[in-house]
Amino acid sequence: MATVTELRYYPVKGCAGVTAARAELTRAGLAQDRAFMVVDEEGVFRSQRRDRVLATVRPVVAEDGRSLTLTADGMEPVSVSVDTEGPRREVRMFDLPFLGIDQGQEAADWLSEVLGARGRLVRVPPEHDRVTSGLTPGTSGYADSCAVLLVSRSSLEHLNELSDALPVPMDRFRANVVVDGWTEPHTEDLARRIEVGGAELGYAKLAIRCAVTTLDQSTGAKAGPEPLRTLARYRRAAAGGVAFGSKFAVLRPGTLRVGDELTVGAWGPSEL
Repeated sequence: MATVTELRYYPVKGCAGVTAARAELTRAGLAQDRAFMVVDEEGVFRSQRRDRVLATVRPVVAEDGRSLTLTADGMEPVSVSVDTEGPRREVRMFDLPFLGIDQGQEAADWLSEVLGARGRLVRVPPEHDRVTSGLTPGTSGYADSCAVLLVSRSSLEHLNELSDALPVPMDRFRANVVVDGWTEPHTEDLARRIEVGGAELGYAKLAIRCAVTTLDQSTGAKAGPEPLRTLARYRRAAAGGVAFGSKFAVLRPGTLRVGDELTVGAWGPSEL
């Protein structure tokens, strides 16, 4: 029996995650996941790939979604009212154009001080209609691609068994849903339809990993070549890069809870 052992959403893309015992799963993923994004003055998104300090920014969205609080060590917290009606501005992520609603000067000044460079905070507009790619199309906010990133504990245990370095923690992979109970590593690569918490997920594609996985998520510091060095030995994807975890589109929303059992309704071959 496979069960959900961790739920985590990331209100601001690239910043720290929020662990939850219960989370609403919308068409765009866990509620508030990647609903906000930090951009430079030209509207280009900032990520831990370049701005490692983002890992130390801890965002909390109020339960009603109307306010956002940002905290970081050595900084006074800042709280802003979430604007969902303001003027839209063009933003760019991986050279793709999207729209965002600027969240004001107070948030911009605070983030700029943390970054040591100009930055602004934008929110996904309500009419955001992004279509994500993969075997099962879907939608998402400002996630790199698909709505849900799912990783099994057996996959992480297998990775750490193969590595000669210290074990890599799960938070390096910034997953939304962590699953335990699958004895074979990378079972998530084979699941094509998953029912959990009244919701249904459809497999989209493998998660290709980047240098963010080599950063200590509590400090943003470079922690060494792992896990990419070990993944390169046995998880090379045909289209390039190394894969770990799988991405899913949301076919039916629901409410997920830690402890929920997963039922796989369809299986398929690995794309690796």
